[in-house]
Amino acid sequence: MIPRVLTVAGSDSGGGAGIQADLKTMLALGVHGMSVITAVTAQNSLGVQGAWELPVEAVRAQYRSVVDDIGVQAIKTGMLASAELVETVAELIGGTDAPAVVDPVGVSKHGDSLLAASALDSVRTKLLPVATVATPNLDEVAQLTGVRVESEEQVREAAAAVLAYGPRWVLIKGGHLPGDAVDLLTDGSREHWLRAPRYDNRHTHGTGCTLASAIASGLAKGLPVPEAVAAAKEYVTGAIRAGFALGAGIGPVDHGWRFREGS
Repeated sequence: MIPRVLTVAGSDSGGGAGIQADLKTMLALGVHGMSVITAVTAQNSLGVQGAWELPVEAVRAQYRSVVDDIGVQAIKTGMLASAELVETVAELIGGTDAPAVVDPVGVSKHGDSLLAASALDSVRTKLLPVATVATPNLDEVAQLTGVRVESEEQVREAAAAVLAYGPRWVLIKGGHLPGDAVDLLTDGSREHWLRAPRYDNRHTHGTGCTLASAIASGLAKGLPVPEAVAAAKEYVTGAIRAGFALGAGIGPVDHGWRFREGS
């Protein structure tokens, strides 16, 4: 049976990030994507114009409906909006026998807040402890731990600070640092440094969602964490290179770049 991956995240009406990016990534990587929508946003290439979280009951019902009938081989989380939703999703993941990739989404590419400040402690104490892999960027590391990374040498400190909250692995995304795009994957004892060239392309909307979904897709196929992350990094690097203009602002990465390059 085709591997099945469940994304628990918000909807991006512009199609570049969130649920839409997750499902496109899963299709591109050969797994069956399913979704639990936690919030609806009105957004485009210029930013987020509005966001409405769904009731906890709706989120729980979607999750149970999928997991209890279809089953999952991996779970990915994105925008969870509120403390109540974070705690509900953490409880659901904790009761599911499948690896979970937690993208602790705090702000959008345009700087719009996607997580209530009151929810940060719930992310630290409830969600991160059930994560197989946590994938914070440097802004999210600072939000969660207070550690501000300004050089590659500080990435280890950031990883240790996130691991202290309980995820099995953490992938610190160094995309905001100058130079090559350097990420650190570690479980506290093993280190894997992943480097990729930095492309001069401003159209990078959806990068974080895409990477986390690609990791979850690899885990669903049975890959060990380091191999799943390396394959996801390769996929998202190609998607960033092929990112395209859309609207008047920041366009999305190209989730279908392999289809076009192979044609």
